[in-house]
Amino acid sequence: MSPKIPIVTAKKLIRALKRVGFSKDRQKGSHLTLINSKTSKTVTIPVHTGVDIGKGLLKKIITDAGLTVEEFVNLL
Repeated sequence: MSPKIPIVTAKKLIRALKRVGFSKDRQKGSHLTLINSKTSKTVTIPVHTGVDIGKGLLKKIITDAGLTVEEFVNLL
């Protein structure tokens, strides 16, 4: 059984993705795009201070990053 999707802020999400090789590619307004140079995968994260990332969007970002929910939870 897979673990529940945690509630995280954009700051925690970015920190976790940087641990697996993502780095800042560009930012336009409040949307930050991270890229993984090894896998060429990109993810876009809405960076709104004090607002949690929605569970549906978080699941999509985790999938786009090539991770499972369990792998992501271990990065937190």
